[in-house]
Amino acid sequence: MKIQPLYDTNAMSGGGELGPLPEWDLSDLYPSDDSPELKRDLDWLESACAKFADDYEGKLATLDATGMLEAIKRQERIDSVAGRIMSYAGLRYYQLTTDADRAKFLSDNQERITNFSTPLVFFTLELNRLDDDFLAELFAESDELKRYKPVFDKIRKMKPYQLSDEMEKFLHDLGVVGDAWERLFDETIAGLTFDIDGEELNIEATLNFLTDQNRDKREAAARELASVFAENIKTFARVHNTQAKEKEILDRWRGMPTAQTGRHLSNDVEPEVVEALRNAVVAAYPRLSHRYYELKRKWLGLDVMQVWDRNAPLPMESDRIVGWDEATKTVMDAYNGFDARMGEIADPFFTKGWIDAGVKPGKAPGAFAHPTVTDVHPYVMLNYLGKPRDVMTLAHELGHGVHQVLAAGQGEMLSSTPLTLAETASVFGEMLTFRAMLDQAKDQAERKVLLAGKVEDMINTVVRQIAFYDFECKLHDARRSGELTPDDINALWMSVQAQSLGPAFEFMPGYETFWAYIPHFVHSPFYVYAYAFGDGLVNALYAAYQEQPEGFQDKYFDLLKAGGSKHHSELLAPFGLDASDPSFWDKGLSMIEGFIDELEAMED
Repeated sequence: MKIQPLYDTNAMSGGGELGPLPEWDLSDLYPSDDSPELKRDLDWLESACAKFADDYEGKLATLDATGMLEAIKRQERIDSVAGRIMSYAGLRYYQLTTDADRAKFLSDNQERITNFSTPLVFFTLELNRLDDDFLAELFAESDELKRYKPVFDKIRKMKPYQLSDEMEKFLHDLGVVGDAWERLFDETIAGLTFDIDGEELNIEATLNFLTDQNRDKREAAARELASVFAENIKTFARVHNTQAKEKEILDRWRGMPTAQTGRHLSNDVEPEVVEALRNAVVAAYPRLSHRYYELKRKWLGLDVMQVWDRNAPLPMESDRIVGWDEATKTVMDAYNGFDARMGEIADPFFTKGWIDAGVKPGKAPGAFAHPTVTDVHPYVMLNYLGKPRDVMTLAHELGHGVHQVLAAGQGEMLSSTPLTLAETASVFGEMLTFRAMLDQAKDQAERKVLLAGKVEDMINTVVRQIAFYDFECKLHDARRSGELTPDDINALWMSVQAQSLGPAFEFMPGYETFWAYIPHFVHSPFYVYAYAFGDGLVNALYAAYQEQPEGFQDKYFDLLKAGGSKHHSELLAPFGLDASDPSFWDKGLSMIEGFIDELEAMED
């Protein structure tokens, strides 16, 4: 069966004014959901996992360097085939999350791969029982094996939190149950409908109204969001309670000191670095968000701002829709202007079905870039509605895609970038696009609109995400003392919102439920600080580029090509930057502050 593309792409996107929008061609992964190639890979995977366990379980300590290298390469091949299958199933599901057959296909393959891979749980457990000196000798014998040392180091960081082999296998099998709660969240969100002026809309199109020029429409959207969230708040509270409790149990059994520890370990970042970032941003709230929103309140001519004014366009901003071709040209010109190599890498995304851009019923909300596996290519998902912010989202996700293409040369085990560094190329791509648009501004009024838009994006990336992080910290801490009612979670949400947004705002009844639709809280606890980390890092990188442009591009490409093979300290050293220095974060925040200074100066 050939999967037919979903038409009606622009039905919820303003008709033909956006132009033809691209859709994914998933055939680079598999021709169809019942293709012989897919069956072949599933059969191979089952056999390969069983044979790997037969060949290596209980024997890692007897291997020489050549044998260990072969084991690593076999594990890498297994990861690649499993990743290809799950990428196909997952992407196909996100195109139409309301389709029961696609949901079943995803779930069935997840279960199959979990069952196939359970015999492999021994591998990391046994690696962690090996003596440091034994591994050092193996690395000394083989440079090719030594290249994988970062993989061993990352695995061995989990050594203090490792449970018995039997328990680890049990938890591995149980993982599909946690995944079911994530799917419940996804399907609930995708299935929500909102009535705006008699038109039935999905969540993405409704959220889009919060950036409408018409204040009445913004208010109507905010109130309808609050109303629908309230109707479903018990489901969302149940998902969050269950996920947080599951995490608390796992963390307690593993002996992890905090709920955040697992995320810091997977991000290969020290807790004190994240704490320095968090503290720097919170201390800067009055200099950043509070000051900017006071400016915006005056521009909008309001005595007090409501939550539906946060992302309102400026009064002097046009409500012009940016067509897809114009968005493509804007981003590609910015990428090529930085370095032609970046444009070459980005081009196939637009021409070969690597982007799915349109807003469609049942399609997952938001945007992402999924790397799939290193011998295929990434896929970018957007919900493009032609807003200026959508152009920046394209620049952002395309940056991820470029990064993933460059890192693929490291192979399956070393290409995956910690979340803290994964945002580097995406935020840098946004900055390139913004600077190119700023340079082309026709007058002060246009410059003001661009600057204000960038400040808002940076506040959303830095201030809002750190407020999210604080909310999660409070949520997981509170859940340790017992079940949280929706009102309990609402109160935690409001405690961080008022602090981060500042005195320019008043909060409507119902806003307390807006935590409910943020997917990162469910899919990737504590992911959100990576956005602020990435923004601060890129601001510092861009300042280094401005100070010394000569040779910067080559160093930047080396950083992206490294994938997950180097620690952030090694990657930033060539630029003279150190994220463990608390003043590092102030440098990044000072760029946002400088933009606000310029906006304030325009008021004089």
